[in-house]
Amino acid sequence: MKKRKSDKVSTWLFLSPALIFLAITALFPLLYSLYLSFFKYKLNLPNQTPVFVGLENYIKMLTDSLLHTSTWNTILFAVISVALEVVLGLMLAMILCSDKMWARIVTSIFMIPMIMAPVAIGTMWRMMLDATTGVINYLLSFLGIGAIQWLSDPTMAKVSVLLVNVWQLTPWVAIICVAGLKALPGECIQAALVDGATPRQIFWKIVLPLVKPVLVIVIMMRFTDAFKVFDTIYTMTNGGPGTATEMLPNFIYKQGLKYYDAGYTAALAVIFVLSMTLLSLFFLKWRRKEEENVW
Repeated sequence: MKKRKSDKVSTWLFLSPALIFLAITALFPLLYSLYLSFFKYKLNLPNQTPVFVGLENYIKMLTDSLLHTSTWNTILFAVISVALEVVLGLMLAMILCSDKMWARIVTSIFMIPMIMAPVAIGTMWRMMLDATTGVINYLLSFLGIGAIQWLSDPTMAKVSVLLVNVWQLTPWVAIICVAGLKALPGECIQAALVDGATPRQIFWKIVLPLVKPVLVIVIMMRFTDAFKVFDTIYTMTNGGPGTATEMLPNFIYKQGLKYYDAGYTAALAVIFVLSMTLLSLFFLKWRRKEEENVW
């Protein structure tokens, strides 16, 4: 009992620096945001004191059409981008699931988009997709395709930011899937081959069910991360043209640092954090269920 108590004390002692850091940088600001969300407070008005308005900031969300547009844009962006990244990443992982030198070299090359700063990626693609001077339209001209308004047309702007996100993060999904595929028990696959199973049957009946817990974690991390997308879209389109690529993080940013509405911004941030927490809990429950099915 003494040893167990000593181990527990040591555990909390080692964890305390990280917990204190998280409390200062995350918990206290979140609690202050919750407090501020019940007040009307404009940051650009000098010597103003916060005015208590109760749930007014939360009620305002129900009638804010721009918030509804940005929410729909974010959901659409997250669903499509994550779906494409998981499908393409898994296909890529099946190809790269090898210990040969060529697979290691290709994997290293595919990691380049992952290590680039999102601002640099957004700036690079904004220049490449420019309708008049961009290299993409220049290359398409050799195929007889006219200039495409990648970033000034609402539909094409949505497609552009979507494809850039898929280009950047599909390699990350592939690398995680490669790790999951290499951890699969080879005996099951060998037994299926001996029994005459086709590669398609092996994938759908053995590989995919066994790798599902890994895929659920990948989907959870990518889905929550897609909801937080900001840097790349901000540098590419800044939410434009109009509100075509306006995402929730960009909308919250504008409310706080462009319109200086601190109370409404705090309420938006609180709802956003709660939504992401509930979403993460759903994915964790789903992962636990998949692990139980596997074992």
